[in-house]
Amino acid sequence: MVIKVCVGSSCHLKGSYDVIVAMKEIIKKYDVEDLVDLQASFCLGYCAQGVTVKADNMEAATVEHLGSDELFLHNVNKDNAEELFAKEIYPLLNI
Repeated sequence: MVIKVCVGSSCHLKGSYDVIVAMKEIIKKYDVEDLVDLQASFCLGYCAQGVTVKADNMEAATVEHLGSDELFLHNVNKDNAEELFAKEIYPLLNI
């Protein structure tokens, strides 16, 4: 799975660097470094919705379950990043 954190102008000003740092720590804490590729991404098109995180390149079963090949999380910050990861992304890894 690829997790992309928006680093466009608006998200940058809203703390995307802090989200990237938090996600690195979370991915290591959950021991999924071999399953997740964390990347920075230029504008994901949700500028008014805070820092946006996108998950894509998921397994076929996950895509079928979601009904989509990508998941967007909005208003992510360093304080809620782990909660959102645990609730929204981690279950999609099918561990």
